[in-house]
Amino acid sequence: MEELIKQAYGAVFEEALIKEIAEVSTLVEFEEGDKLIDIGEYIRRMPLLLTGAIKILREDRDEGDLLLYFLEKGDTCAMTLACCMGDTRSEIRAIAENSGSLAMIPVNKMEEWLGKYKSWRNFVFTSYNKRLSEMLNAVDNLAFMKMDERLLNYLNEKAKVNNSDIINNTHQEIAYELNTSRVVVSRLLKAFENEGKIKLNRNNIVLLNK
Repeated sequence: MEELIKQAYGAVFEEALIKEIAEVSTLVEFEEGDKLIDIGEYIRRMPLLLTGAIKILREDRDEGDLLLYFLEKGDTCAMTLACCMGDTRSEIRAIAENSGSLAMIPVNKMEEWLGKYKSWRNFVFTSYNKRLSEMLNAVDNLAFMKMDERLLNYLNEKAKVNNSDIINNTHQEIAYELNTSRVVVSRLLKAFENEGKIKLNRNNIVLLNK
């Protein structure tokens, strides 16, 4: 696992910290669609994403989900950090966007490394700031952006995290993550196709103009 940690975090953490992470963490592998964290759970270990991508969702009042942001290799989830440190229940749901792996770190090590490694402190604070910025963007999208802009941003982000112009999601799945209706999504996707931005196939969407 040490090699995976180096590939994901070698530019961020010093060698001694990478060795400690490899010694104390547990490797968790996941497949597309796996539920990694659910709302209401206590989180006892902090995840470091080694490979793959994970989407972070927030439950709305009608028990639907709203996509907040994606995690990619080299990331962690600031909301998970807060739950670990504060011993509180999770307010987010984490679903695997594609297959990958996590290094799960015990809470006591998270606290110890804050005083021991400057790179760890910087990583934690930077992660908080990055995730906060992404959540603010999600709020701005809801408050100020039209649905067509939100949908196009969503398609671009999906293409980025999956490193592919082909998006293998149904119209209903997209509607669920954007907290809207399938009819609205289908209408907007057809408009995008007419504008030459995408190509609609039976089982996928091809992004033509990222």
